[in-house]
Amino acid sequence: MDFLKIFDAYSLRARLFPAIIAAAPALAALALLISWKTFELSNAIATLAIIVLLFAIADFARARGRAIEPKLHEQQGGKPSIVMFRRNDSTIDNALKERYRQFLAGKLGVSAPTATQELADPAAADAFYEQCGVWLRQHTRETKKFHLLFGENVTYGFRRNLLGVRWLAIALNLLVVAICLALLWRSGWNWAATLSQRTIVVLLIAVVHAIYVMVVVREATVNDASRAYGREMILSCEAFLKDGPAPKPKPPKNPAKKRE
Repeated sequence: MDFLKIFDAYSLRARLFPAIIAAAPALAALALLISWKTFELSNAIATLAIIVLLFAIADFARARGRAIEPKLHEQQGGKPSIVMFRRNDSTIDNALKERYRQFLAGKLGVSAPTATQELADPAAADAFYEQCGVWLRQHTRETKKFHLLFGENVTYGFRRNLLGVRWLAIALNLLVVAICLALLWRSGWNWAATLSQRTIVVLLIAVVHAIYVMVVVREATVNDASRAYGREMILSCEAFLKDGPAPKPKPPKNPAKKRE
């Protein structure tokens, strides 16, 4: 069985890829510092270690990503799909949002908050917008039809989960650097040795990795992706409005007689 087939499209791109990036120096060390000329016990252990490490970090990345999510939402004044539904947010035209409020209110079987009600009781309005978000998430799981929304969701999940394992990635980086320096010291700083040359390659990977993690993996990029996903989720209402109401089921031609 193909290892990548274990993951679905979302898990592959939003969970496994952050794990690979977080563990990049460690993976490079396992790949370069172990001889692969013959497949021996050490190679089997290294291969198993790589698979287990990726599964473990992917699961940890998901857990940490979800753990930091409330803090990120707090920085933005709330969940973006809620914030952008509010009338005081201009990300989406208010006329469009009013159509979406009425549509979703009909689906939820409740009344949408008016401008006055939203101003008087923001918490109740936010509760309604949260219900709208739940309904939209449940009804936009068809990735082919809502491919733009799915793409934004993957981008957000990838950045969020990668931010969640940022410090783990840095710790692994430092560990690999320490091991590489120890190997070079043990070899007497013999730069011509094959093992030393491989060690230098791992060190270079670790440097590039550290720069990427420190510069690119930031809360601001996650917040940008979060807002893009929230905006696309709200705009997905257009697909339902375009389709129109579902046709009512026709009554059977020969209905059964009501029993006395």
